[in-house]
Parts: sequence; C-alpha cells; structure tokens
Amino acid sequence: MITTLGSPLKEDPKRPAQAKSRIDPARSFVIVAAVTCGGGSLLWTLFTGFVEPDAALAFGVLIAVGELARITLPGNREVAPIASAGAIGYTFLLDVGGEPVHHSAWQVIAVVAVGIALGELPHIAVGRGPRWSDLARRGLVIVLVALAFRPVAARVSPDSQHWWIGLCVMASLVMLAWLVDSVLAAAIRAERLRTRLSVAIRDESRAQFALGMAIGSSGILIALASTVTGLAGLLVFTAPLLVTQVAFRRYAEIRLTYLQTVRSLSRVTEVGGYVETGHSRRVSHLAQAVGCEMGMRESELLALEYASLMHDIGQLSLRSPIASGATVLASPREQRRIAELGSAVIRETGVLDSVAELVRRQCESWQGDGDDGRPPLGSRIIKVANAFDDLVGASTNPDRIEAVLQRLRMDTGHEYDPTVVDAMARVLDRPAARW
Repeated sequence: MITTLGSPLKEDPKRPAQAKSRIDPARSFVIVAAVTCGGGSLLWTLFTGFVEPDAALAFGVLIAVGELARITLPGNREVAPIASAGAIGYTFLLDVGGEPVHHSAWQVIAVVAVGIALGELPHIAVGRGPRWSDLARRGLVIVLVALAFRPVAARVSPDSQHWWIGLCVMASLVMLAWLVDSVLAAAIRAERLRTRLSVAIRDESRAQFALGMAIGSSGILIALASTVTGLAGLLVFTAPLLVTQVAFRRYAEIRLTYLQTVRSLSRVTEVGGYVETGHSRRVSHLAQAVGCEMGMRESELLALEYASLMHDIGQLSLRSPIASGATVLASPREQRRIAELGSAVIRETGVLDSVAELVRRQCESWQGDGDDGRPPLGSRIIKVANAFDDLVGASTNPDRIEAVLQRLRMDTGHEYDPTVVDAMARVLDRPAARW
C-alpha cells in the first residue's frame, strides 16, 4: 500500500496498525540514556550526600532559569544557552572564592538533571512540552563532559604552575561536546527526515558551531571567574550569553514570520480558484520528502520549500484558470509562461533570487532545454511533485497512485528525472513519517 509523507494521501485503513508508528533507535537511545544517567546520579547523590550545597544550589537555579528561557532556532532546533553554559560551568568548577570544591561527576549530573526538570515544569504546565530528544541531548552531553573532567579536576587547579593545561583540557572537552552533540542531533534528524547521515552531520555542525562555541566559552569563563569572584560571577558572565540569546530569538522569529508569509502568499492561488485547495501544501510536503530522500542540505530544502509553495503563483496572471489548476495538462508554452511570471513575482522581493530560479526552471525537461544546462535538482523535484499532485490530487486510491507513477516513469526519457521519480516512489511506498 502507498502513503505519502505528510501529503494529501491519508494512510490506507487496510494497512496493519503497527505500521502507523515508527521507533527511532537513535532518538530512543538518547532519551533512555539521559534519563538513566540523570535518575541514577540523583539517587546516588541523595544516598551519599551533597557537597558544597551553596554552589550546587546556585548553579541549579541558573540551569533552571536557563531552561525556562529556552528558545527554538530555525530548523526546529530547541536550545537553552544559559542552562547549558551553567551546566558546563558547574562541571568545570574548581574552587569558589579561593575555596576548592570537591563535587563528583555524579553530583554534577544530578544537579543538572534537577535544574532541567524544574525549568521545564512551567512549560509542561502550560502545554509547551519540550522536544524530548533535544532535552535529552543537552543532559547527555553534560554527562560525558562531567565523567571525563571531574575525576581529574584536582590535578588542574588554577593555582598550579600548569594552569594552562587545565584550560586546554576544558577547551578540548568543549569541542568534543560540540562534536558529540552534532553527531547525536544528526542521527536523530536523519531518522526523522529519512535523509543521509553525512548530510545531517554537515547541517547540524554548521547550525550549532557558533552557538556551541559561545556556550562552551561562557561555561569556561563562569568556572574560572568563580575562582576570584565567587558565585557572584554567575551573574556577570551570564549577561553576554543572555544578549546573544535575545539576538538568536529575534533571528528565529524573523525566519518564522518569513515562512508564514510565504505560506500565506501560496494560498492566494487557492483562494482565487486557480488551483485545488491544499495543492501547494501537498506539493511542498512531497517535494521536501523527496529532497530529504535524495540527500539535499538544509539550506537547499528551505529554498525548495519556498519554491514549491509558490510554484503556481504565476497562474494569477491568467485570464481564466486552467481546469482544476493542473498545469501538467497545459501546453508547454503555457507552462513556461506561468513559471516565468511566477519567477518574476518572486524576484520582486529582492531576497529570493535562488527560489525564483527554481520556479522559473520547473517546467523544463530534466536534461535541460537551452544553454543553461540541466535544471537545478529543486526544479526537477518540483516538476515531478507537481505533476503527481495534479494527476492524483487528494485521492487515496492506491491503484490510481500506482497508475500515475507508471505514467511518470514512462515520461522519464525526456520530461521527468528518473532518479527523482524513483525517490518519490520510495517515499510514497513507506508509512507516513513525522515532520
């Protein structure tokens, strides 16, 4: 049986019930590992007792406040910079105001777990539950850093002649933490979007590098400053990270508003009766699924989403709508005219030239019609996804879906990219995934 990935096709009621859910091994492993380590460390610390409770309380409160102020970045990435910096600072803490501290790695993990839990309670109470995989990753990274650093903390005292060794160890562990976090996030992303792990690792590394280094360096500064200023240093060195977090939050809000604007603009053709209701959304979801299947990068997927949402906007220039809005049934000349007019409208924004190019070349044959060579992969994907939805629409009939796939395969010699058609067939032939 055939279903689409977030597309117009609903799951076949005859499909076995177990196919409706999917277990993601990487996501499950990260969550179980984080819960086990956090719960076990808390029980052990309660049994053996807390040491330096004032420092534990101060850092626990900072972590809770930071978790309460968590933000969601583009790419649906949930981060808590202040909480993460506080957790790293407590992990690297060597002394407070000249008094050495002796807390173990297990106490670090316990304090971080309690702080994260307290910070999440208000979110859960109002129905804004966290992304559990992101939450677990934040905790699990601290587990690894604490287990690596705390056993050797006494040997890297800031008062020793070899203090720089301790600083190098801290910096190395921050880099290691960033790498581990990027790999874990990439594994979860690859499972969720059904994309290639190598592509996901590259996307996550780029997306998290700047913020990860800011968090790590802030955590090191907090730990070293506490040697001189005591616990008052928490407030002083958390302020720069708070400013950074505000900037990231505004950037995320701008990106979200931009996407919402594009989605609203894509509905103009539906409201005007030029295309069927839901056509642009269905084409967009299917195109993104195919893009993930073919290993497109995150930036390319974003441009593909914008282009597929607005691929039919050129129809607004038509004197009378095409029957059912199916551009696949229009003449090649009319298809090209619609694509070029849509591209011209998009170029007027001044910031979506790459998206406009994808829209402009969506009607060309997959091998190219002129001197520009083969159309971009995004254009070839939109061409296939649009043709499929034009011919299938909201139908859930598997025979009709299979017939349309066969029709597209028959036209792969000239019109449609055979690799794109094959990728779409694989997407359609698996249970609906989560987006």
